[in-house]
Amino acid sequence: MSAGSLFLISAPSGAGKTSLVDALIRAANDAQGENLCVSVSHTTRPMRPGEIDGTNYHFISAEAFAKMVEKGEFLEHAEVFGNNYGTSKAWVNQRLKQGCSVILEIDWQGAAQVKQIMPEAISIFILPPSLEALRARLTSRGQDDATVIEKRMAEAVNELSHYAQADYLLVNDNFEAALNGLMDIINGQYEPSVSDKASLDALLQSLLP
Repeated sequence: MSAGSLFLISAPSGAGKTSLVDALIRAANDAQGENLCVSVSHTTRPMRPGEIDGTNYHFISAEAFAKMVEKGEFLEHAEVFGNNYGTSKAWVNQRLKQGCSVILEIDWQGAAQVKQIMPEAISIFILPPSLEALRARLTSRGQDDATVIEKRMAEAVNELSHYAQADYLLVNDNFEAALNGLMDIINGQYEPSVSDKASLDALLQSLLP
């Protein structure tokens, strides 16, 4: 049995990363069987309405998280918006050995940590079509007040500035097109055209003035 591949998917909050990954998992597993899965991270942040412990995240206390860090149990861990997130090293390695490819939904800091340990991991960065679209998506959630949204926007610009660390860049403007691009990367078939690269360069200039 050949080992699975590790994919690191990052994006600023509101870029649609989770929706894309959910759709990718459904499409890939319908076509190939249970050969692609998402790692469930540990986090100290409060559970949001509709979330399920063990499905969306493993929700643990700050004390329990600190103990896991001390024992070296995380493949990567980082603080985001005042909360800690980490990926279980043992779980990821077990799934890869079983032949299942694993997706980590993590920020750029976590992706950089994993790349240092596992340089063969494939990193993908999801871009919004514009800062205005990103703000609209954050606002439409109805989960955060104006102060939090502004904080998330500032953090988004910071996260976007690390796009060059990724192996692949995808724009989530048209959901189906972005999903198809993501599937092509997972299947090793992604080849952006010259016009795609030119559009991407123009977008990056507008996102990072």
